[in-house]
Amino acid sequence: AARALGVRCEVFVPEVSPEAKRARLRALGAEVVVTGAAYSEAFEACVARQQATGALQAHAYDQPEVVAGAGTLALELEEQGGRLPDTLLVSVGGGGLIGGVAAWVESRAHVVALEPERAPTLHAARAAGQPVDVEVGGLAADSLGARRIGAIGWEVSQRHVHDALLLSDDAIRAAQLWLWQELKLAVEPAAALGLAALQTGAYKPQPQETVALILCGANFDPASLT
Repeated sequence: AARALGVRCEVFVPEVSPEAKRARLRALGAEVVVTGAAYSEAFEACVARQQATGALQAHAYDQPEVVAGAGTLALELEEQGGRLPDTLLVSVGGGGLIGGVAAWVESRAHVVALEPERAPTLHAARAAGQPVDVEVGGLAADSLGARRIGAIGWEVSQRHVHDALLLSDDAIRAAQLWLWQELKLAVEPAAALGLAALQTGAYKPQPQETVALILCGANFDPASLT
């Protein structure tokens, strides 16, 4: 968007972010600032920069425009399929994607939140009754590494997301490798949670139930698919 408008764009990412993601951002014309061990620290640096410069800030997942944009994925899915599937399995980090998807779907389909065991922002919030900070680590931390569920994702999920499931790193990795070996789909770990939920039985569809997996994201080193 910045390139189309002819304005500068600085993107703040943490040290845990994959180089493939940074390279893609640079190729699009962004100035990439790598700082902090986790996304929360990169965000703090971004806020400080915004306050110093007065630049327009775009939050990665907790901003109405960003969440609405993510929700267009569900709109496209419904248009392409002629209707919504019975169930959508959605990976959760900061909650932007599931917030947008669930806001569009509302009660017309079953939305299931999927999180890594080592980055359980929504799961922890539900246990506490409000968003709380969690320790973040594991295989999918480079993309699902938010330390706290966003306010928008939390509010929408309270109304429209009934199930929140946790998956192990081993299950996520096995699903990621299966997608590559069997379907030649190169996805980052965060995008493999849906298949992991089905392969492990964490989510068990009913007979004739249609289930959609959202396989978005390829920001990782392809050499890791071995």
